[in-house]
Amino acid sequence: MMITKLLMRAPTVRVLVAGDCMLDAYVTGAATRISPEAPVAVVEVSERKFVLGGAANVAANAVGMGAKVKLAGVTGIDDASSRMRAELTKLEVDIEALIEDDSRVTTTKTRVTAGGQQIVRFDEENRSPLSARMASQLSRKCEQELEDADVLVISDYAKGVAPESFCRWMIERAAKRGMPVVVDPKSTDLGRYRGARVVTPNLREAAVAAAEAIASNEDLSRAAEKLLGEIAPAALLITRGGDGMSLFETGHREVHIPAFTHEVADVTGAGDTVVATLAVALGAGFELREAAEMANLAAGVAVGHHGTWAVKREELIEASRQRG
Repeated sequence: MMITKLLMRAPTVRVLVAGDCMLDAYVTGAATRISPEAPVAVVEVSERKFVLGGAANVAANAVGMGAKVKLAGVTGIDDASSRMRAELTKLEVDIEALIEDDSRVTTTKTRVTAGGQQIVRFDEENRSPLSARMASQLSRKCEQELEDADVLVISDYAKGVAPESFCRWMIERAAKRGMPVVVDPKSTDLGRYRGARVVTPNLREAAVAAAEAIASNEDLSRAAEKLLGEIAPAALLITRGGDGMSLFETGHREVHIPAFTHEVADVTGAGDTVVATLAVALGAGFELREAAEMANLAAGVAVGHHGTWAVKREELIEASRQRG
């Protein structure tokens, strides 16, 4: 099984993840009455938990497969940063390049759920560009970490850490080392990721980037052809939720990979799982088509969990067995 081969090779793969690090907070309870202060539900909290999100979740997923991982990004100096760093340290993620900026808050997304339904989400973040001093410090750290990496992931959540200049600079530096680059994009200008090995927008992001409505496979192919012209020689892996994934490479026939999942509980963080799996697989020497198939399998595991989830080795093995 390819997954077994991947997990055997993973401990030799060194992954550098750079981008927007987040903390996902989940507040769960029961809503049995309406507030006398306003026409809103009162949630009696029964559980509160915190998990890694964004680039930090990419790192957690790569570690879950057994890879050696370094994380580069920016946090504030606050409770959320302390929680994030403690969890990353527990997972043995190298956070030497995770720098602190006292002018920013650590990006935190808090989801409030009652009766199995999300009632509200509130975000604490600063999406402004990094100061010149912080951007320079992050670049220096990243250049050092690239020396000991086999593959680079850029996790761009448009929170100010990975602007166009940073993405182009990182991809150029990685290319000089012959290192594959996997990008999870949020920018509508995919041209900033030109030169990566693969860029992974979801269907909605691809439609916006191509300025095309995508309602059929023909629409998808037309949009992908347009986007490939912007990012070549990078390949395009478009994630399509319940319809799986579609891989487009210049000079190759498009490949549609059906979804692998029995039940979708929550798609939050599935894109992080996809890029982590692609990175570990490419770093381990697999072809892109094989890496995409394994990423599709891993994503199917991730969406079967409620909330952000870092996929475990055992889950991948079991999912592979089920698929046959």
